[in-house]
Amino acid sequence: MSSSKKRSSPGAETAKNGDPFAEVDIGDAEESILAEYQKKIQRVELILERRAQEQLTPVYQQRREALKGVPKFWPVALLKHSLFALQAQHDADRLALSYLEDVWVVRDPREPKVFTLEFHFKENPYFSDSVLKKEYKFEPSTAAADEEPDADGITASMLEFSWERDVSAQATKINWKDDTKNLTKLYPLQIDEDDGETLADPGSFFNFFEVARDYNDLGVVIANEVFPDAIEYFRGDAGGDELYSDDEDEESEDDDENEEIDLEKPRAKKVKQG
Repeated sequence: MSSSKKRSSPGAETAKNGDPFAEVDIGDAEESILAEYQKKIQRVELILERRAQEQLTPVYQQRREALKGVPKFWPVALLKHSLFALQAQHDADRLALSYLEDVWVVRDPREPKVFTLEFHFKENPYFSDSVLKKEYKFEPSTAAADEEPDADGITASMLEFSWERDVSAQATKINWKDDTKNLTKLYPLQIDEDDGETLADPGSFFNFFEVARDYNDLGVVIANEVFPDAIEYFRGDAGGDELYSDDEDEESEDDDENEEIDLEKPRAKKVKQG
């Protein structure tokens, strides 16, 4: 019999209330086996993720070329996602986004979960930049520099990846043409005064670039949800998110002004009236 230390699963206290599955004791040997197979699963998932990116990138490039002939593709696709629509809440944001021609995601070759977003704009009255970037910088541990990858290019530290620990969002300065067009100045990001951490109002969408912190993980949403399924979003087939019609906006304008916005929860889809 094993003499290893017993461990109780979370929720063990509820066993006293009659739940026969609330407490499961496992020893160090069993815990080691669980950890071993979890690592194996993570390793295979990482290999598959890398292979998928290698195969998808040329297809995304072909799609990129094909979409040049579709007017307003990216503004429409992005605004069909409720979180993006919430952060591009001002008419001025949407007018500026009407000059958006292309969105591209550049994955970090060392860690495919990490990326830089590129928003490509045509000449516009707002800013002189043709490309606005939102970089999520990969900062691996110092120990990772001495690791030797295996035959599949995987190292031990890759299996320990943590977005919160290993990635830092970067700010990009926008070269506004004048103060009357400086949307981040006209609609600044506002933080809750009580805790100094919570986002009270995102202000202009373009604060997403000029403020380093990505409060609502909007970049992750764009890279991992909208970008791969952009055509479905454009058509309105993805996730049930769609733009509100002009009639809906007019009918709900008064209600929206008085409604408290929950920035952690995407706005619910409104049902169109026939």
